[in-house]
Amino acid sequence: MENPLGLLRVHVQKGNNLAIRDITRRSSDPYVVIKMGKQKVKTRVVKKNLNPEWNEKLTLSISDPNLPVKLAVYDKDTFSRDDKMGDAEFDIGPIHEAVNLQLECVPSGTIIKKIQPDKQNCLTEESCIVWSNGKVVQNMIMRLQNVECGELELQLEWINVPSSRGR
Repeated sequence: MENPLGLLRVHVQKGNNLAIRDITRRSSDPYVVIKMGKQKVKTRVVKKNLNPEWNEKLTLSISDPNLPVKLAVYDKDTFSRDDKMGDAEFDIGPIHEAVNLQLECVPSGTIIKKIQPDKQNCLTEESCIVWSNGKVVQNMIMRLQNVECGELELQLEWINVPSSRGR
C-alpha cells in the first residue's frame, strides 16, 4: 500500500454473550475477522467459549479514512463451513480527525471527542477518543448485528508512519 496515512491497531479484547453455534456442546469456537478495503486480518480461535478473551492486536494500513472497518465473528467448524456469529462496522473518521489535532501539550487522559451510540453505528455505549501517553486511542463496545446476541470490546490506536501524508 503506497503512502499510508498511518496504521490502525485494533486491539480485539474480548467477546461477551456470543451466540451458541455448536448446539450439542451449547458453545462456540469463535474468532474475529476484520476487513478494510482489500485488507483482512483475523484473531485466533478460542475453543468452547461464549465469552472469549482474545487480547490480540491486529494492524491495518490506512490510506482512505472514509472506508468503514467491517468485522465479523465466526464459529470455527472442522467438517463444515464456519458459522457466522454476527457482524458490525465502524467509522475511523473521528479518530483520524483527532490525530490531526496538535495534542502534544495536552495532558494524558484528555478526552478529545465523545461518540454517542445511534442508528448509524454499532456502539452499545458512549465511546471516547482519548489522548493517552502520547497516543490517540478509542475504546468501544460493539453490538453485533444479524445475530441474536453478542458484543465485542475493542480498542483502536492510531500509529503514525514516519513518511505518512495524513498528519
